[in-house]
Amino acid sequence: MPLSPAPDDAACADGDGFVVCLGGHRHWGRYGAAGLLLTDPGRGVLLQRRAWWTHHGSTWALPGGALRSTEKPWEAAVREAEEEAAVPATAVRPVAASTADHGGWSYTTVLAVPRWPLREQVMNDESDELRWVPPSEVTAFPLHHDFAAAWPALHEQLGRELVLVVDGANVVGSRPDGWWRDRPAAAERLRDRLALLARSGLRGSDVGLDAGDNWSWWPRVVLVLEGQARGVGPADGVEVVAAPRDGDASIVAATREVRTARPDDHLVVVTADRELRGRVAGEGASLLGPGALLDVLDAG
Repeated sequence: MPLSPAPDDAACADGDGFVVCLGGHRHWGRYGAAGLLLTDPGRGVLLQRRAWWTHHGSTWALPGGALRSTEKPWEAAVREAEEEAAVPATAVRPVAASTADHGGWSYTTVLAVPRWPLREQVMNDESDELRWVPPSEVTAFPLHHDFAAAWPALHEQLGRELVLVVDGANVVGSRPDGWWRDRPAAAERLRDRLALLARSGLRGSDVGLDAGDNWSWWPRVVLVLEGQARGVGPADGVEVVAAPRDGDASIVAATREVRTARPDDHLVVVTADRELRGRVAGEGASLLGPGALLDVLDAG
């Protein structure tokens, strides 16, 4: 985030320039800004020490920068991380995002995890150093003041994902749209819509998470199918579990497996079955009705 020419300078890149928010503070990025909070369980979080001549120079923050006019925050965050730290966009998987709205300007922190081991390096003169830092030691560094203010809420969500376990038969059967004429095709349509949701993300409040309205998530989806739909395969972002006989038992087992393997994750089971809801709640899952999920899918 370098000191920039005036926003009307012809040499300015798309999105470059300072703006003043409604609170009277000066921020970098005409369309807002975004940064990548990359977490590696074995190394910590990747921090960047900004060059002395940049805005808030010599402080530690995240690789990031101004959004371009056509970009979403996730796209800007990974582009900047690649430009500044040699972190390829294909090498990271987004998990969640937190947006701080300053009134007329916003900053989005995208929480992500590596898909494979990374070799980061300083790529331009906007940063002096990159360092993996254990989360417990982050506050010992001289942080950019906005990052310091956001860190407690970000730290609370580090390493936590949103997992949706979906009772496929219950969701498909909740709307009388002719699904009974071709149950495998109806299950495939649901799977494909869930795959789109896994790619595009959703607001945490849409599924009852209490992290705050400023949080959104890219969920991991476990779709449990039974009967004639058991032959439907997985899709990108959607794991499919074919229930051998008892679909409810498979949903409980999937819920228990997630909770055991990753106890800190946000776990939501989608079903309207009263008995099943009681069983998965006993496993520590939150609950969502099929109608609420379909409303999210309909909203795109």
